[in-house]
Amino acid sequence: MSSSASKSQSKSISVQAIVFAEILLAVAALLFFLLFSVPDPGQARPDWYSYGASAFEIIAFFSASLLCFRNWNSPQIVSGRRVWLGIGLGMLCYGMGTILFTFWETYLGREADVSLGDFFYVPTYLFLSWGMIMAFADRRLNLDLWQWVTVGAIAAVSIAFATWLTLKPDTPSSFLFGEPAIAQTAPTKPTPRATISPTVRPSPVITPAATPKPAPVVEEKKPEPVKVDNAPEWVKSVEETLAPLKPFLDYFYVLADVFILIIATTLLLAFWGGRFSQSWRMIAAAAFCLYIADMWFKYATTRLENYQSGGLVEIFWIFSGVLFGIGAALEYDLSRSRRSGSRRRA
Repeated sequence: MSSSASKSQSKSISVQAIVFAEILLAVAALLFFLLFSVPDPGQARPDWYSYGASAFEIIAFFSASLLCFRNWNSPQIVSGRRVWLGIGLGMLCYGMGTILFTFWETYLGREADVSLGDFFYVPTYLFLSWGMIMAFADRRLNLDLWQWVTVGAIAAVSIAFATWLTLKPDTPSSFLFGEPAIAQTAPTKPTPRATISPTVRPSPVITPAATPKPAPVVEEKKPEPVKVDNAPEWVKSVEETLAPLKPFLDYFYVLADVFILIIATTLLLAFWGGRFSQSWRMIAAAAFCLYIADMWFKYATTRLENYQSGGLVEIFWIFSGVLFGIGAALEYDLSRSRRSGSRRRA
């Protein structure tokens, strides 16, 4: 091994330190969500909590993008440099999208259907899909029958769940089950029999003087405060311009999540048991976390009233960035050790 190579290896951060830092970030984020994600009754989450949750997410994805770009810049990487270029660009775009989404939702206080953050979230899924496809584009997939069955089962379940999520939540249940029969036929009351009672002379009754009832107190309704929209004009203009894209983005995000989940499952089974399976297990787990967080956000924003970002399940976004970073670090370390081992044998 040359002296320059040994110097570069000594300067690079060890994989143990990177994995430890990523785990520390995940644990700190988990404690932050567990301690502060539940708001007081009748109150919304404070702004500092929203900024803190976004900061964890941004750090996780930006650190993952740096580690992926390090792999892309290394000629020793085994899986291919295009793989890590695609994943790294996806991580970078996701971090940029989170910054704009936080600015839009927390700083401006807007609840727009489409924001400027979507301009970076959409390329995230495109770059991520391209990078993961490049992982097996130059290889021949040799999956067993049970592995193909597993991929098919996960695809079927994820597609069914995504279809259920995209249905309108106000779909009437009678469309599926019909009207209950008890509501169509009202029960008839039995007619009482006429009875002849003996006549009794009424005794004179002295009624007390009627006391006037106090007039009911009518509470005056307080006028509800009128919400004043103090948003800048350019913000309103952007929201009005981007609003027609909402139906397209709803379907795009759901389909992109399902597609990435299927690719991640295929990669996990293709590299199962191999030497480089450690890194791809992390990548597959990161894709699963991304799918869980996206599906939860889709469910919460469409089926829960007055949902505010920052729920506990959204921590899976941070776990996704952390796992992508760990996978990139493991791949770099395995590729470097493989190259040094081959040089020693030579």
